[in-house]
Amino acid sequence: MTEALSILLPPLSGCVLLVLIHVYFGVHVLERGIVFVDLALAQFIGLGIAVSFLFDIGPQGSRWFSLVFALAGASVLASSRYISRVVYIEAFIGVLYVFSLAVSMLVLDRTPHGLEEFKAILNGNILWINGGDVWRMFALYACVGVFHYVFRRRFADLSFNGLGGPLWEFLFFLSFALVLTSSVKVAGILQVFVFLILPVLVGRLYCRGVLRIMLVGWAAGAVTSAAGIAVSYVLDLPTSPVIVAMLCLIFFALLAVRLVRG
Repeated sequence: MTEALSILLPPLSGCVLLVLIHVYFGVHVLERGIVFVDLALAQFIGLGIAVSFLFDIGPQGSRWFSLVFALAGASVLASSRYISRVVYIEAFIGVLYVFSLAVSMLVLDRTPHGLEEFKAILNGNILWINGGDVWRMFALYACVGVFHYVFRRRFADLSFNGLGGPLWEFLFFLSFALVLTSSVKVAGILQVFVFLILPVLVGRLYCRGVLRIMLVGWAAGAVTSAAGIAVSYVLDLPTSPVIVAMLCLIFFALLAVRLVRG
């Protein structure tokens, strides 16, 4: 039992950190009506990781490629308000996602272990992170969290009132992209997307007010992560898909209850 706890504590801590930061960004993303921006930006960063696999430049080089692609993706999405004047923004985000996915598949097809590397980008390796990985995640997320707290009025005006200039748009998406560079490597694209959207949707089913929605989302994400990690460990299943499936089932169940109650 003690050995199992020592193995599962780092991934559980990592999941809790992921939930904390992504639920916050999820509130902003849903309020802006750009639900799939996380999926598109994460896949764009995944394209950077795929390119690093192609050149076989090691973990350090992979981080630099992730950062470069994160910066490029943030620059594009910072112009979303202007792009929305010409084309539906969700359609544009969908095209960005499909483009990133298609090019990633083409790039990984030229690598020695393309299928395994593609699965790693989708599913991550949350079960195998260690204490050092958790502390690095904490340091990055804490810096982003402090930055957003200091300028919370600026970012609230952007998402809730549609106010603010291109600089603050860029800083919002840049900080979001920096979070994703760590999140995608650790948890994979699917889990990152689900942590961004589903806990906030669960909170919105029964709560009003940003703080209450975030509290419910944090609780739902943390409890589901603990249950998913335990199930994946006992049954020897991939962790991220288990967590994703469980969180989706919880959302469907709570949605059904809400519909029945009217």
